[in-house]
Amino acid sequence: MSGYRVRPASPADAEAISRIYNQGIEDRVATLETERRTSEERRRWLAGRSPRHPVIVAESDGHVVGWGSLNAFNPREAYRFVADFSIYVERAWRGQGVGRVMLARLIELAREHGYHKMVLSAFPTNQGGMALYEKLGFRTVGVYKEQGQLDGTWVDTIIMEKLL
Repeated sequence: MSGYRVRPASPADAEAISRIYNQGIEDRVATLETERRTSEERRRWLAGRSPRHPVIVAESDGHVVGWGSLNAFNPREAYRFVADFSIYVERAWRGQGVGRVMLARLIELAREHGYHKMVLSAFPTNQGGMALYEKLGFRTVGVYKEQGQLDGTWVDTIIMEKLL
């Protein structure tokens, strides 16, 4: 579980990031996104990131098995100390500790970048993710009922936070 190498993402990781993100889109486990992303789009996305919004990848034996990012929660100045985050793990590696090492690193990075709080929204069906977030100190603050529609079905999202 602890043999993963976590490092900053580079443009060379765009293909792996898009592949893993597209699995998350297809599996309907972690995003209300429905459009597949291309490697080129992810390359541009990486290039446009500010230093305060890093993207990381987790590797096992040189193979990218997950990625995560710190994101702006809201563009308004008053929210500059609140970070949203994303974590996606390759299908075959889910449940093997990849998400845990990436989230631990994102928490460190959030502190290093001066954030006061991290927030997330998760699907109630993402039980593994919810358990991980709670283990690492996140608490549930509410539920957005019928927040979005996937495949014609309304989906709730659970809102969680962690003060740093």
